[in-house]
Amino acid sequence: MLSLRDIKKRIKSVENTHDITRAMEMVAAAKLKKAQSRVESFRPYASKMQQMLENLSLASGEVEHPLFEKREIKKTALVIITSDRGLCGSYNSNIIRASQEFLKKYNPQDVLIVSIGRKGYTFYKKREWAIKLDYLDLAGNLVLSDVRSITRDLTNLFSSKEVDEIHILYTKFLSTMSHRVNLDKFLNIESRSEKDELRADKISTARRVEYIFEPSPEEIFAELLPSHCTTVIRMVLAEAFASEQGSRMIAMGGATKNAEEMIEHLTLQRNKARQASITKELLEVVSGAEALK
Repeated sequence: MLSLRDIKKRIKSVENTHDITRAMEMVAAAKLKKAQSRVESFRPYASKMQQMLENLSLASGEVEHPLFEKREIKKTALVIITSDRGLCGSYNSNIIRASQEFLKKYNPQDVLIVSIGRKGYTFYKKREWAIKLDYLDLAGNLVLSDVRSITRDLTNLFSSKEVDEIHILYTKFLSTMSHRVNLDKFLNIESRSEKDELRADKISTARRVEYIFEPSPEEIFAELLPSHCTTVIRMVLAEAFASEQGSRMIAMGGATKNAEEMIEHLTLQRNKARQASITKELLEVVSGAEALK
């Protein structure tokens, strides 16, 4: 059984841990509120950009652009978005598990890894998969220059024909308590006209509007597609960062609760030990008094 001094030391240690996890929970809650607001403000813009791209693609027919190019798949790039720090529950393990499931279908020489976040980079650095690009220490900050840099590197990777397709694996934010691992195809951008040929009967009348293009469709897409790609990267990063803070808040809340329960248990042990110590001292006093008689 632990001594009274040892129990007091453990209580002090757990109290310190409790204070740290409680502070981290509050910080994560504040960051989550900001990140959630950012996601909710980005979603309508991203949705409208996607809708505009679909409508223009449908109206302009076959438009040639490097990002639309469909090639035989010889090399694939997988973008994995994880966190830079831990203490966020199963957030990183879910992403890494999903990435391993995806990579089962490929040979290591046929896939390039693009890691956004230190946890994914650390995991795959020690394995057979080649890391082509890495972006570390973003710290949940959606700096536009960083987003544009990531977008430019990924589009160059595809345009240079170093890879034939690019997929993004990230965590989609649904609510504070709910997140879902998503795998989206980033490039090539699939022509909506090709997809809509298979379901032409479902195309709404609103989408059959005739457009007059000025300048030409090629020039419009040359300006629109880079912006679309930047919007996609910005959106998935916002979703991932919000999910990370939600997971961290839940994890730190659970750790704080566990610390409180442990403090309660150790306090009970301390009281029992103190009571046993007092009882022992009283017995010694009584025994000594009886011996003097």
